Amino acid sequence: MTTPTIAPPDLSHYGRFGGRFVPEALIAALDELEAAFHSAQADEAFGARMSELRRHYGGRPTPLYLAERLSAHAAGPDGAAARIYLKREDLAHTGSHKLCNVLGQGLLTERMGKRRIIAETGAGQHGVAAATIAALLGMECIVYMGEEDCRRQRLNVIRMRLMGAEVVPVTSGTRTLKDAINETMRDWVTNVETTHYLIGSVVGPHPFPMIVREYVKVIGEEVRAELLGREGRLPDAVVACVGGGSNAMGLFHPFIGDTDVRLVGVEAGGDGVDTGRHAATLSGGSEGILHGARSFVLQDDYGQVRPTHSVSAGLDYPGVGPEHAWLHDTGRATYTSATDEQALEGFRLLCELEGIIPALEPAHAVVPTVELARRLGPDAVVVLNLSGRGDKDVDEVAEVLRMVDA
Repeated sequence: MTTPTIAPPDLSHYGRFGGRFVPEALIAALDELEAAFHSAQADEAFGARMSELRRHYGGRPTPLYLAERLSAHAAGPDGAAARIYLKREDLAHTGSHKLCNVLGQGLLTERMGKRRIIAETGAGQHGVAAATIAALLGMECIVYMGEEDCRRQRLNVIRMRLMGAEVVPVTSGTRTLKDAINETMRDWVTNVETTHYLIGSVVGPHPFPMIVREYVKVIGEEVRAELLGREGRLPDAVVACVGGGSNAMGLFHPFIGDTDVRLVGVEAGGDGVDTGRHAATLSGGSEGILHGARSFVLQDDYGQVRPTHSVSAGLDYPGVGPEHAWLHDTGRATYTSATDEQALEGFRLLCELEGIIPALEPAHAVVPTVELARRLGPDAVVVLNLSGRGDKDVDEVAEVLRMVDA
């Protein structure tokens, strides 16, 4: 067993990926944020407060659940498949892993003396978490959300507004997550002195990918401790869906140094990567710069961002975090994709076999996890990060599958 390490020595870059590509007006704010983060990391009182909130407010640690019926389904008639565990982030407060990051950044905002936070959201889970921390700390909160995502995720729009956040529908472009980020960046440039942009994934200019990763890696740290307690060993593989990549990085990072543990990310394949209607950045993209960092981007030959498609609002993003780009480039992690059809099949499997309604985002990883468990065989252990619950997606799934009687 090896000791996990943070492999890239330059905190602002991951190999050739990452960095800062932002307007001059944001450099001071990014420097201020990085300084506040490092100061907070060295402050025992800050760490103690965050740990207390994670435990008694956020509901951590979340359970590691052995999905016996899903494991049996993977085994089939011959009984040869790995044991599948689910990391139950759906049981955390607000219903997803997003509060891990938001608690940390919310406390950093307070530490910097700012009282206004802005956020982008796709599926609404990050927006709900941002609204939650704003209510807890008595801050103003503005959430930018694509108009199409507002329709798909109406429940989360209501949740945000109930907690006092202003939800701003974005009507430009594809009216999804990319456009919501564009609008949030415009707001931040205009109000940078009083406002913190609470980014929801491991994307954006340095130090955001580093900060978000440090706050979400508790997921993998818990899995490590829980599985050692349950099985007396590390997993053979850990699997997570990947949009921007926060839940996957939270699971992957504590295992990067454990080279016997496979890291498997599942992107949104939409109608299929070969159709062009997808959001599988690492499978179908190329190197470029998006939202302040160098990574992989879905773009045309002229560097223009291509439209994306996914049944899942949270994975419908044309980029990916730079650390994921580095893990892909070095081969340390493997990235595949699942189509809309496979995501809906994964959604159905967890509902019918385990009585768990998953968010459409982690539902993308269910079928690939079943296939991997089958290949690895009965002596193996696979952990799937169930990054969110599916209340928000029930209407959309019902409409897509026409489950509701006229």
